[in-house]
Amino acid sequence: MKQRCYQHRLAMFCIVFFMLVSFGNAWGASEKSLSDGQKVYVSVYSNIYYGDRSKPFNLAAMLTVRNTDQKYPLTILQASYYDSDGLLVREYVRDPVQLGPIASSHIYVKESDTSGGSGANFIVQWKADHMINEPIIECLMTGLAAGQGISFICNGRVIEEHD
Repeated sequence: MKQRCYQHRLAMFCIVFFMLVSFGNAWGASEKSLSDGQKVYVSVYSNIYYGDRSKPFNLAAMLTVRNTDQKYPLTILQASYYDSDGLLVREYVRDPVQLGPIASSHIYVKESDTSGGSGANFIVQWKADHMINEPIIECLMTGLAAGQGISFICNGRVIEEHD
């Protein structure tokens, strides 16, 4: 009975969280903007906690960078993964990665990799030779356990414009 109650609470949490994220994205929609480079912060959750005892529910994370420009490429210069304490865990981009027009790239952090913790993040830096549509940079978190599933997206936030 208690297990069913926890599953019900987790399911309700997921529904409410998904609704908040979805509505937040709709309310926060902005006009098209152009840039020739940015540094972007993206939240990552290696796990979330549930229940009265704060049990961890591990999540996989997939960071995606999508070039939304139909004419020009962009170059990913940095994709650094930090833990909850702000310490660098891993550099995922060692050499610049070029994304053609309308192309995308992703980085996958396994569900079993909890090195980032619940407050992990990516810092992604990109540049372009022309002013282009800002890319979509987001992280999709997913988890499956005991017949329960959860997924949600965290959108990147620009923390610095290219000089």
